[in-house]
Amino acid sequence: MEANVLDVNGLQKSFGRNHVLRGIDIALAPGTVTVLMGANGAGKSTLVKVICGHHGSDGGTMRLDGRPFAPADAADAIKRGVVTVHQSIDDGVISDLDVANNLMLDRLVGGGALFVRERRLRAAAAEVAARMGLEIDLRARVSELSVADRQMIAIARAMARAPEVLILDEPTSSLSATEADRLFALIDRLRDQGVAILYISHRMSDIRRIADRIVVMRDGAISGRFDTTPLDYEAAVTAMLGHRMTDVDIAPAAPGAPVLELNGLRLWHHAPAFDLVAHDGEVVAMVGLLGSGKSRLAEILFGLRTPVAGRMRIDGAAYRPDGAGEAKARGVHLSPKDRGSNAVIPAFDIADNMTLPFLGAFGAGPLLSGRAQVASADDMIDRLGIVCQSARDGIDTLSGGNQQKVMIARWLLRDARVLLLDEPFQGVDIGARRDIGRHIRDTAKGRATLVFLAEIDEALEIADRVVVLHEGRMVSEHRAGQIDLSALVSDISGAEVRA
Repeated sequence: MEANVLDVNGLQKSFGRNHVLRGIDIALAPGTVTVLMGANGAGKSTLVKVICGHHGSDGGTMRLDGRPFAPADAADAIKRGVVTVHQSIDDGVISDLDVANNLMLDRLVGGGALFVRERRLRAAAAEVAARMGLEIDLRARVSELSVADRQMIAIARAMARAPEVLILDEPTSSLSATEADRLFALIDRLRDQGVAILYISHRMSDIRRIADRIVVMRDGAISGRFDTTPLDYEAAVTAMLGHRMTDVDIAPAAPGAPVLELNGLRLWHHAPAFDLVAHDGEVVAMVGLLGSGKSRLAEILFGLRTPVAGRMRIDGAAYRPDGAGEAKARGVHLSPKDRGSNAVIPAFDIADNMTLPFLGAFGAGPLLSGRAQVASADDMIDRLGIVCQSARDGIDTLSGGNQQKVMIARWLLRDARVLLLDEPFQGVDIGARRDIGRHIRDTAKGRATLVFLAEIDEALEIADRVVVLHEGRMVSEHRAGQIDLSALVSDISGAEVRA
């Protein structure tokens, strides 16, 4: 058997009193894809950052090709042949440069040439793009491209370094199904070339497609290893969560009167129409991969887009908002995904961030009552367990999970008739996820709640009913307590639709 490319033994890492990595052992063999699974907060990203030189370890050893490996920084790791594409897309691209210069950036920086021949650079970039299957104008400025295109460029740039070990951290989180298929085909080729690949994900569709073996982390330690064919995916999920995915304590709410009714709704011209009813007191998870239409549906319901066809009603009355203001006036609240670009105001404190959509309720005319703002914010801080010193703390003093709690609290501050939560658990750990989910369910009576999610485990922890979308089509519905996990995974991946 061929020797491992990378061996990690007993790796330790702490941040203050927070012991993030607890004796991690992992080995990467040439020509294999090792999938690293773990829920938010399991320590996956910290492990990756130690391997690629962003953090030093506090204990344990690493060996690359049998030799000691302790990279001083990311550049040192890359030089040794360990290349990482991080979950944060902006870590892998330079937005102000065009595509060609991004693809060739490492050669430009490391080549030592004072002048660069434009024609030669673009020819080399075109070669990299062709190997990747990247069909993008090489002269286009990266800042003007979609998130998915930027992600593909970051991955293509990594490939241009001819890595011995390639680490991909949630690489399909911003890719459509078609783009993900292109990435998987490339991974197949790299595996055939002998590259050792560490693929961080807990998306079942990804794992089923590419995994040779699965290593699972929970609470900073290895909780399971699976390398016997066929791979036991359900056991891997159990090792990740600490319980079976379907063993969640959700007693489905008895649905009240219909609140939101969608009839013959079409999200795109090519997509079929569907009907949906959400009831008072019900939490409905709308689940699907990128490109499934779930975020578009959220935007339609909040008045940011218009449907191609169909009718919408709230409490039996016609509903077709011209914009977010009218939607809010009708009692429809939306907490958008990506709090960094769509929600958090960095210059504001917690109270100002939380009360922003409802400032009119905290004063008369142009004058705000800071005392009323803080009182309302303090109430939500207590309800959601937001860890802070004061409602007047800067929002940027909070952890990512606590910032997300503030964004959820913003839209729970005033009663909603329809609450829309787009990826409410994005970037939070398990503890924060359960705090948020518990509060959403505890306050569900009096409204219909639609939660838009990509991850199955998150849906099962919060929803009375799971509705699956795939490419704008409503594929299936699953009731809590009666869920066939295999069927649900198949529906989300689109296997039945493609068949």
